[in-house]
Amino acid sequence: MTDAKRFLALDVFRGMTICFMIIVNSPGDWSIAYGPLLHAGWHGFTPTDLVFPSFLFAVGNAMAFVMYKYEGQNNSVFWKKTLKRTAIIFLLGYLLYWFPFYDFNAGAFKPISHTRILGVLQRIALCYLVASVVIRYTSKTFAVVFSAVLLVVYWILLYVYGDSNDPYSMAGYAGNPLDFFVLGSDHLYHGEGVAFDPEGILSTLPCIVNVIAGYLAGDYIRKRGNSYETVAKLLMIGAVLIALAMAWNTMLPINKKIWTSSFVLLTVGLDLIILPILIYIIEIQRKRQWTYFFVVFGKNPLFIYLLSELALITLYLIPVGDGTLQGWIYKDVLGSIASPINASLLFALIFMLFNWAVGYWMDRRGVYVRV
Repeated sequence: MTDAKRFLALDVFRGMTICFMIIVNSPGDWSIAYGPLLHAGWHGFTPTDLVFPSFLFAVGNAMAFVMYKYEGQNNSVFWKKTLKRTAIIFLLGYLLYWFPFYDFNAGAFKPISHTRILGVLQRIALCYLVASVVIRYTSKTFAVVFSAVLLVVYWILLYVYGDSNDPYSMAGYAGNPLDFFVLGSDHLYHGEGVAFDPEGILSTLPCIVNVIAGYLAGDYIRKRGNSYETVAKLLMIGAVLIALAMAWNTMLPINKKIWTSSFVLLTVGLDLIILPILIYIIEIQRKRQWTYFFVVFGKNPLFIYLLSELALITLYLIPVGDGTLQGWIYKDVLGSIASPINASLLFALIFMLFNWAVGYWMDRRGVYVRV
């Protein structure tokens, strides 16, 4: 089995994740969007809530096709490559929140003292680092036990150190004091109206399990191949994890914003349903004509994600009349041919296609950005 075959389903899975991520991150108006394209308000789950954990799962899945190459090499090679990747991804995430660096209205550089430190890419970097160390220096059995213990310990921390009245509320979340103490209020996310970071320090712990689970699934696929047995076993494990998540939800609510342990089991379970289905369709049934659209995203995931974020920020910065270029496209152009909610969706779809076009241009020229 060639690398191309092994990676195709993963590229499609990763590409679908990036594609959907761009759509849900770029509506014409955040207050006017279809329900499935919004995150759950607090407890609960929507399709949008699966995007980030699926990206983490894909990171782990891809690691399975890389980590075994370190076998036989000394530790210095492993640490050099791992720390380099971690630092680059973390720094890119930090710079993304600092962008555009200069405040033209104030006529000064944006202060670092008020720049968010943690975020999506930073969480990916930290989870990648810890998962890599666990995978490098321990066995698969230990990785499974480590993941289970981590989820239980996180649950205990939330209950013991959270507010006694409601430990699973935003105000009562146990991670808040830690983020305030280590990072400071000015370096946290304020999109909820208060200083609360959904990618904070404590909630990064259970995210490591999403990456490890992705690695274990990828390693199983790499060794067992794209067979009916592989598909069946992954589907079975996925179904069991979803059932466990539903049971745990009665005690620990499924919640993305504090990344509860039940949320981890649910998202890993769903990913273990989606990925084998893709393997069955693409590798076993060999129905691949439709895959290229998503492969374009999957071959340059980090670059296209960064492009989408920077391009969207830029659209909000360019003035047009009394508003911005983003507002003009959404309200004046798309709003003239569609209802507000459909214009909001159209904006997201067109913006996603713009990013796809850039990815297509890169793929046709064999340009792939790796860190």
